Amino acid sequence: MLDCRWRFAGRLPYGEALALQKETVRRRVAKEIPDTLILIEHPPVITMGKMSKKEHLLGIRPDVEVVETPRGGDVTYHGPGQVVGYPIIDLTVSKVDLKKYLGKLEEVMIRAVATYGITAGREEGMTGAWVGDRKIGAIGVRVERWVTSHGFALNANNDLGGFDLIIPCGLKGKGVTSIAREIGHEVDLDELRRSVAKIFGEVVGRRMIHEA
Repeated sequence: MLDCRWRFAGRLPYGEALALQKETVRRRVAKEIPDTLILIEHPPVITMGKMSKKEHLLGIRPDVEVVETPRGGDVTYHGPGQVVGYPIIDLTVSKVDLKKYLGKLEEVMIRAVATYGITAGREEGMTGAWVGDRKIGAIGVRVERWVTSHGFALNANNDLGGFDLIIPCGLKGKGVTSIAREIGHEVDLDELRRSVAKIFGEVVGRRMIHEA
């Protein structure tokens, strides 16, 4: 089984996190490092993916940054209390195509929320993890020379009010939810991040090695 390093990089502005990903991708492409999972939090930020439409941005707030990003997908919101995962994975090593990889990221979030008694699943024709018609986890990835970046965002303790500024993922008539909203109280984020890393290894087939 292949190794995958993982660590929590703290709360970083989106631009700093993007630079961190780019450097990690460069090193992974050059085979200087093994696969890596970066877990992170962001200050309030709206990110516009390559498929974003301006009309999906409904409003702005002075405390919420708006940035364009090279990942796939539409518009989404990140904020404190959310578990954001940026896997830097070489897909050629395990011979996984992009569609299967996206499914594995969905599976990670579905299994992670199940540990809190939440039943999540998939929605036909849409990405992410869903509790009914409410999205609890979003996906948006980028692949460069078959090495992935960006990834998934799992709503845990985050304020869902930021999603009122957008049409999340461009999907009208769909809502958002979080682990805290579903179970009625906040969760231990350190515990959740450890659980996500463990489940990621199980789903993707990696031996997870924690780095402080």
